Amino acid sequence: MTKPFGAMTVAQLSVLIQSGAADPVEVVRSIFENIEGHSDKAVFTVLLKERAIDEAKASSLRIRKGCSLGALDGIPIAWKDLFDIEGLATTAGSKVLASTMPAASDAAIVMALKRAGMITVGRTNMSEFAFSGLGINPHYGTPHNPHGIDVPRIPGGSSSGAAVAVGAGLVPVAMGTDTGGSVRIPAALNGVVGFKGSRRRYCMDGVFPLAKSLDSLGPLCRTVKDAVWIDAAMRGRTSSEVRARPLKGIEIAIPENVVFDDVEPGVAAAFDAAVERLARTGAIISRAAMPAFDQILTSMTRYGALVTAEAFALHRERLAGPEAAGMDRRVVMRTRLGEKTGMPDYIAILELRDRLIAECQQLIGDRLLAFPSVAHVAPPIAPLEMDDDLFFATNAKTLRNTALGNFLDWCGVSIPCGAGDAGMPVGFLLSAPANGDDVLLGAALSAEAVIRGDFV
Repeated sequence: MTKPFGAMTVAQLSVLIQSGAADPVEVVRSIFENIEGHSDKAVFTVLLKERAIDEAKASSLRIRKGCSLGALDGIPIAWKDLFDIEGLATTAGSKVLASTMPAASDAAIVMALKRAGMITVGRTNMSEFAFSGLGINPHYGTPHNPHGIDVPRIPGGSSSGAAVAVGAGLVPVAMGTDTGGSVRIPAALNGVVGFKGSRRRYCMDGVFPLAKSLDSLGPLCRTVKDAVWIDAAMRGRTSSEVRARPLKGIEIAIPENVVFDDVEPGVAAAFDAAVERLARTGAIISRAAMPAFDQILTSMTRYGALVTAEAFALHRERLAGPEAAGMDRRVVMRTRLGEKTGMPDYIAILELRDRLIAECQQLIGDRLLAFPSVAHVAPPIAPLEMDDDLFFATNAKTLRNTALGNFLDWCGVSIPCGAGDAGMPVGFLLSAPANGDDVLLGAALSAEAVIRGDFV
């Protein structure tokens, strides 16, 4: 049986479209048919069928005339509900923004990918205001992890719907944002690839913020190659500068502290097996403590989290007014913690951050970092909805590994590396210091098949 268009890689679908074997209009109509027939109605918050068909018709005409915009022309994409879409209110997963003014234009990144010929399918669900790594949303429903066949399990957040849309084979790519792991976490839990670019790699105009010191963007897709193609178009390139690097001789450092604390045995086993496969191909593996990790955790205990301080500043008036009653109470509770971080504390956090970024750059050198994207597989939804203490403890653990990279301004890509408890996917996180995106992606291109092993 032919694979649904939404379940293909971007590269596979591109070959069909550019060769004329599949027409963009046919592709888009099939995509919507599968979305509308999908049992989980919490994946998307808005479907833009009319816009998508119009864009598909334009793509089809260009390709028939021999005027294709490139390899991404005609490829459907879904957008997390943080990106401005012309004519729609940007609700950020919240009911309180539903009546705000519609966006006058698309976000800069939406426009960039439209210029590459990509077709906007709709908006995907998310944690309210992007402030949770679990993906639970009491307003628009919680998308179910497509790998959870025993009980409904979390999708991960905050780019929950984006990861499920790709993981369930509804679209070949979806765009997310990442402030503490919101691309890499759901990618790991749903068994897809998630790339978080360095902060400032992409234009953030028209993207609803969470914490501007930490916010970054990135695609969720099926392969590293797909991420490389999308990354280039996001930066206005017609082709990518990224080149695959030979695995032999690539140096990969594995931190020994923090990131393996309370790791599930199945996650550790899948990660260790991937490391062994990399070592057999000639990658040079080293293990050492990363002192910055402990200092970050100590700072959070003393001053509070940087993300929480900036989130409170963003939502301060909203929290003080009637809108707070219409928000997810857990988002309200967590955001209000930011009020405890005064200006001297905030400055101390920023000074520490600058120092640790410089120290880590010197310590890491030309090596890449590797550790599990998340220390556990996707847990069941129901207990988290019923128990606030469990919710907050699980959220903190879910965010822990990836948030370290955000604080240190790293780029990172999560690649599936196997399965843990209940057969749920495990993510292998490769990271590099800020602006090492091309080096990271080049290594990931070569390492992906080895990291995946038998996991497809």
